[in-house]
Amino acid sequence: MIPTPDMVLTQLRKGVVEYCVLACLRSAPAYGLELAERLGTDNSLLTSEGTLYPLLSRLRQQSWVTTTQVPSAVGPPRRYYEITDEGRAALETFTATWSRFTTDVRTTLES
Repeated sequence: MIPTPDMVLTQLRKGVVEYCVLACLRSAPAYGLELAERLGTDNSLLTSEGTLYPLLSRLRQQSWVTTTQVPSAVGPPRRYYEITDEGRAALETFTATWSRFTTDVRTTLES
């Protein structure tokens, strides 16, 4: 069976999206819909909001993000996510590892 582009993307997303969420939070806290828009708009990182919220819950359980409820003028309070020092350390480790990994993959694919 030859994989479809969607099948390949699904496999690639599995180990990467959580670090992309952390990268989005690096500069400022954000609520879930903001993150979904950043990761999903003209982007292949997120397929639906339904996959984002369980991921955010896991990041919170790992102490990589914290949450704060903020009142909203247009509806219920919003839960804002903020990266923690542990989350920043995890992102730094991923970034260094990713750089080496992508170089190795590119080199292998081009040889």
